[in-house]
Amino acid sequence: MLDWDDLRFFLALSRHGSLSAAAKVLHVSQSTVGRRLNSLEATLAVRLLNRTPEGYVPTLAGEEVRRKAESLETEALALERDVTGRDSHLRGLVRVTCAETMAAHLLAPSFAGLHSRHPDIMIELIPNPRELSLAMREADISVRMRQPEQNDLVVRRIGGIAFGLYATSDYIKERGDLNFDDGCPDHHLITQMEDSQEMTQSAWLTEMASRSRVVLQTSSHEAAVLAAANGGGLACLARFRGDEEPRLVRMDVPTEPPSADILLLVHKDNRDTPRIRTVLTHITESIQALDHLLQPPGANDEEVRAVGA
Repeated sequence: MLDWDDLRFFLALSRHGSLSAAAKVLHVSQSTVGRRLNSLEATLAVRLLNRTPEGYVPTLAGEEVRRKAESLETEALALERDVTGRDSHLRGLVRVTCAETMAAHLLAPSFAGLHSRHPDIMIELIPNPRELSLAMREADISVRMRQPEQNDLVVRRIGGIAFGLYATSDYIKERGDLNFDDGCPDHHLITQMEDSQEMTQSAWLTEMASRSRVVLQTSSHEAAVLAAANGGGLACLARFRGDEEPRLVRMDVPTEPPSADILLLVHKDNRDTPRIRTVLTHITESIQALDHLLQPPGANDEEVRAVGA
């Protein structure tokens, strides 16, 4: 008899292309993923995935099985959301995904207060630069800085994040003051990867310092903060992180970097589940209470280094 669990493992492997990636999503070992694939192929008596240098690729039979398995998955998830949506108890697991810096500096510190009020709600906080699927129950709630590509989501803006340009004083002494009119030649840039949530800020930086050289790209905001704080170059950073790093100085710039919205996302079928609704409310209130740090005034105070100073 066909085992639905085997199909679930097959879907993860066909989507993510490697045993390690599928195992990470499913929270199991790589050997378990491989064993489940072998079990499914033995049951159906057909090869479903070919292993290539680029990863696991579905065969023709695998493509057909994947289409049908995805239809089953959609129905199963819809049933699960319908049942859990009727749960009236403030207990159980709520998975929250967001970027690494937001998880460490904004959400994680706030969850102690949530637990004191609702001890039976357990949070699984998943820092991830990629957008996890709420429809596929990879997470229940997502906190992001750009509009999602997924469908059937309820999206609400709950705040904003101001950005600034930062470097160390020693770096400026070594590389020279910033001449934005000339594109800041001889300077080094620390930017985000193209698929990151901070593409807009990185685009602003590369345009402002068009003659500078990108020396580091990363999908981690924390990595950018530490690289800049150790003299690695100029970085466009969230004010709430850059301002608190004592080694960094915020640069005066002709045009302020674009800010980012903080968006709270939940699947439409889950928004009324009591435990999820409670966590949504908590995150909203926590972010809004930090607005003075997330969007500080942009006055040219002593923390801002004037161009040419």
